[in-house]
Amino acid sequence: MSLWNRAASAPLSAMEPLGDVTDSGNLDPVGLGFMCGLEIHQQLATGKLHSRMPSKLFDHSIDEVPDDWSRSNRRLRASEGEAGQIDVAARFEQRRNRSFVYVQPPNAGLIELDEAPPLEHDAEAVDVVLTMAAMMEAKPVPALQAMRKTVVDGSNTSGFQRTTLIATDGSVVTPTGEVGVDVICLEEDSARRLDTQSSSSGETVVYTLDRLGMPLVEVATAPDVQTPEHAKETALTLGTLLRDTRRVRRGLGSIRQDLNVSIACGDRVEIKGCQNLDWIPRIISLEMARQLHMYRLANQLRDEAALPPLPPNRDDDEVPVENRVAAAATSRLPLEIHDLSDLFANCESDVVRRSLGEGSVMQGVALAGFAGKLGRMETDSEGAQLPRLGRELASAAKLAGVAGIFHSDELPAYGITEPEVGAVRDSLSLDDSDAFVLCVAPAWQSELALESAIQRARRAYHRIPREVRNVVIRRGQPEDGTTTAMRPLPGGARMYPETDIPVLEITLEHWDGIRENLPLNSEQRRARLHKHDLSDNQVEAILGAELDDVLITAVEGGPCGCPPLPAKAWASTLLENTRAGVAEGTDRSEDEVPWPVLTLAVHAREEDIITREGLIPLARKLWLEGPSFTDTEFDQRLEWFATQAEEAGFTPAAPGAVELAVDEAIAESMDMIKERGMSAMGPLMGLVMQKLGGSADGKTVSEILRRKISELDG
Repeated sequence: MSLWNRAASAPLSAMEPLGDVTDSGNLDPVGLGFMCGLEIHQQLATGKLHSRMPSKLFDHSIDEVPDDWSRSNRRLRASEGEAGQIDVAARFEQRRNRSFVYVQPPNAGLIELDEAPPLEHDAEAVDVVLTMAAMMEAKPVPALQAMRKTVVDGSNTSGFQRTTLIATDGSVVTPTGEVGVDVICLEEDSARRLDTQSSSSGETVVYTLDRLGMPLVEVATAPDVQTPEHAKETALTLGTLLRDTRRVRRGLGSIRQDLNVSIACGDRVEIKGCQNLDWIPRIISLEMARQLHMYRLANQLRDEAALPPLPPNRDDDEVPVENRVAAAATSRLPLEIHDLSDLFANCESDVVRRSLGEGSVMQGVALAGFAGKLGRMETDSEGAQLPRLGRELASAAKLAGVAGIFHSDELPAYGITEPEVGAVRDSLSLDDSDAFVLCVAPAWQSELALESAIQRARRAYHRIPREVRNVVIRRGQPEDGTTTAMRPLPGGARMYPETDIPVLEITLEHWDGIRENLPLNSEQRRARLHKHDLSDNQVEAILGAELDDVLITAVEGGPCGCPPLPAKAWASTLLENTRAGVAEGTDRSEDEVPWPVLTLAVHAREEDIITREGLIPLARKLWLEGPSFTDTEFDQRLEWFATQAEEAGFTPAAPGAVELAVDEAIAESMDMIKERGMSAMGPLMGLVMQKLGGSADGKTVSEILRRKISELDG
């Protein structure tokens, strides 16, 4: 039996679950038989997994795609897996009547287009994931077999995603406790969606292939997460461990956290789109409340239909009973779709009137016995929508691509009047206990949407469906922590071997080499930095920017034969994003600026050979025009800086000249100093620098000015 089905101990089976769904934050995880595990997907900073193309994202919207990028048109269909079955999620996607357009950027070739066989695994990506496995004390798989995982939502040109099991049976330690790591996989990332275009005949989805094939590590934990807060803790621990390798990509979308959540009276749901760790506890708490609400609603529906109640624990479900309930639900809720367009010929709703004018139809279905059970929108104390069946029906319908549905519990509203509601009820022969659902869309789409709604309503007699849900996002952040249906939870039928990629053996020698060369973890890196004269803020900022290795190399001597740099001076240079300043105005990125160029410039500044203001322009000149910084002695490199500083006016003024210029500036500005005190520093700095022709070091001028103004105040 799966761990996910061992949801609760025996006592839970005998008692109804307690808790107020309007106060989700105070639900008792233990009492509800809470289970949770995480899936972490992190992009690796290597080339693509099976094509040797560079992993690069092009930040183009659909309107910004260059005209010379090729486009390909495709349709995908679900096919049987190795077991002779079609995966439920794949079957569902096929019914959505979609076609796909693929935009081909410079880092996408025949392999990304599925017009050439894939290459073997990228060796660097394999080693990065093996390193992660070793850091989690997992057991490697001796032979790496790529598998095809059926995906027909268009995000893969081939209709499947390649994934390879790397290791199993690991663990991570969080402050709350140990969390097992079931599997660690290496897989391809999907294509990026650019646009969706609807028509009367179906949908066209536009993808770009820049991201397709980028390597991802997937880490799936055991359901050992104890509380919603512990889930956040676990995600942070795993994310930190992956970043400790220094071989993962950073930035928006580079890491994705999926949550697998269940309570005993509900079932497993996978929640995607949890990008912000701070939202994870709220998302989980709201999912617990949703599952509890739907369980109670199911038993209310069963009671009214004289059907056996659902047990409090899903482990106690009996197949014959559930089959009987399913038959009764199907009988009570037949799929009878009615064209009600004529009733809305004069509708005041702009949406309805416009849609009908464009050739859409208004169709409806009856929901016998569901009056008052669909609900109106209500929110909890934190502004999150409370669970209600009407939202679940809408979520199911939207998977067909419609904007939404109307249901009787929220009508009249939205421009639909009381007489129109009455006309619908008459047309469908409803009594006061019955509800209805309406959808206005092209006929094929409306029919699919209403069929999905009916199926979800029938499901309301049972536990919540096992499905993949997505966090509702607004402006890049969760709207309120609630989720919406995305697709059915995939089954085992979606996996089968990839025959085009050779099996890769992992030898004991290879594994031992990985284990003997593990990167430092965060605490070790923090301790290493604290050995130097750095503030706590500098330490955390350096770690956050992943610049600790660069800092240590320079302060311990080097690179390229340079003597050690003062830690504070080098840390300040790194945190001021000086490397980006050097690259500014060139046609190159800051990543192309060699670190020795910058360390040499900092040495020249610390030796008073160049001014602070001259550091960036002279470092840029050395990088683009200067002599090789690796083939000359250190003193000769400093001589180059001295010569260039003199020519460009970046030679520091003598200390006596600075003192004299400061004294002159103070004498000329006594009235302002008396009036403003230290606030006069800014104008005086400019005056002194003007007197020295920009040759003084700004830090030196500031220190002398501050001292002399303080003496005046004293």
